[in-house]
Amino acid sequence: MKLSIKRFLSLFGLIILASFLFLIPIIAQTKIPKANLPVLSTSAGQSNDVNTINIILEEAGIKYDYCDVPDVDLIKSGVGLADRESGPGFHVEVYTDLSKYPKGTPYKTIIFAIGASLKGMGASGLTVEAEEARLKRIVEYCQKNKIYIIAVHVGGSALRGAPGSDNERMIDAVAPFANHIIVTKDSNKDGRFTNIAKAKNIPLTEVDYALDLVNIFKQIFQ
Repeated sequence: MKLSIKRFLSLFGLIILASFLFLIPIIAQTKIPKANLPVLSTSAGQSNDVNTINIILEEAGIKYDYCDVPDVDLIKSGVGLADRESGPGFHVEVYTDLSKYPKGTPYKTIIFAIGASLKGMGASGLTVEAEEARLKRIVEYCQKNKIYIIAVHVGGSALRGAPGSDNERMIDAVAPFANHIIVTKDSNKDGRFTNIAKAKNIPLTEVDYALDLVNIFKQIFQ
């Protein structure tokens, strides 16, 4: 009887240990990575989803700068975006707290709202190829200057497509190079972002609805 109890306790202990070890990667996957301010929001593909991201940032109380089509030179200018003004096909908004981050302070994080819109690109005088090239320049600049990249896709299946489509090309231009990928479940039905995250060892956060990002951004920038 004593031997049976010992074996039972040993087996029970192994089960508890195995369960704990099994849970470790799950805990790691659900942990929200941190990022630093100041932050710039922009579009990867010129869809209206960047407006959704900006509204979410406002709801989360995160002060940010925004430009729909910045290039490297403008990003280099830092907070305030060199006092550039909005015009046809070019939009700028500066909401960063200048008392904490004066004009010219380098951005620490860039949020890309991924989603292609031919109408949006056309309004900015861009082709799909030109948008891809712009994104490549920005991503390379971020990597060289240790600027944290957050790739966000909240457009759902409507802003997805077959391999090689405009939307998928925007994903390819940003997501594999991100430091953190955030998507809605409807955007990731086929596991596309899950596969990218696994292949590139990128933290992935999946939410039910876009508005769930309010709490996510609060955690990221707290």
